Amino acid sequence: MARDVTPPPEVVCASLAKTFAGRTEAVHPIDLTFTAGRTTALVGPSGCGKSTLLRMVAGLESPSAGTVEIGGAPPAATLRRAGLSVAFQDPSLLPWRSVRGNMELALTLARRRVESSEIDQLIALVGLEGFGDTRPAELSGGMRQRAAIARALATRPGLLLLDEPFGAVDELTRRQLAQDLPRIWEARGTTTILVTHSVSEAVLLSDRVIVLSPRPAAIVDDIEIDLPRPRAKDAGRGDRAIALTDRVFAALAQGMATANPPLAAQ
Repeated sequence: MARDVTPPPEVVCASLAKTFAGRTEAVHPIDLTFTAGRTTALVGPSGCGKSTLLRMVAGLESPSAGTVEIGGAPPAATLRRAGLSVAFQDPSLLPWRSVRGNMELALTLARRRVESSEIDQLIALVGLEGFGDTRPAELSGGMRQRAAIARALATRPGLLLLDEPFGAVDELTRRQLAQDLPRIWEARGTTTILVTHSVSEAVLLSDRVIVLSPRPAAIVDDIEIDLPRPRAKDAGRGDRAIALTDRVFAALAQGMATANPPLAAQ
């Protein structure tokens, strides 16, 4: 089985749009390029279409218009060669397999070599040391979410898609994961797209923040996060980080004010 890491791809969305059968427009036509090897955060109000956009990139949702290309190929081709991994809010772990078993299956399906030492390292990194042989039903919601993150990282994907990956995790663990996990995908050069409701998390973790409007999602601002790496736990407290955080909040407020009708009036 292949052991090589999938090269990090560029992701290009061209006039990408989604309207559901009930005529609900979730994503307004978007032109957006995610640079290879960088981490991009998508932020916006709840229900604005962030997750729909992520699912179209993953090839799990068909666009109504436009295209997605991952390294010059459609998402289906990237999925076939196990070039991307996704960790959603719902961990979707196989209940009859242990944490380790879920990770091993992901590696087998991706035609990657199963290396026990690397699995052990990831289990420890997400704070599940001692729970590798535990089944999902015996874990808390936050622990299942951490297991899903470890499974997504195990296959060494070129493209990593994260939808609120720390949503069910307690604040202390959330901060630790936000410190530890980027070191993995940065060291591997992984192209990472992160959906989050936390502005501070977006600034701390990413190289770029895309601020989306209320539904249908449209780009309000595209913000370069020029904080040095590696980032310490207190990186979000410096003057530059505070200024970037304020800019993200200002863009969110701008999007809400220009919604039709404005959210404040709904």
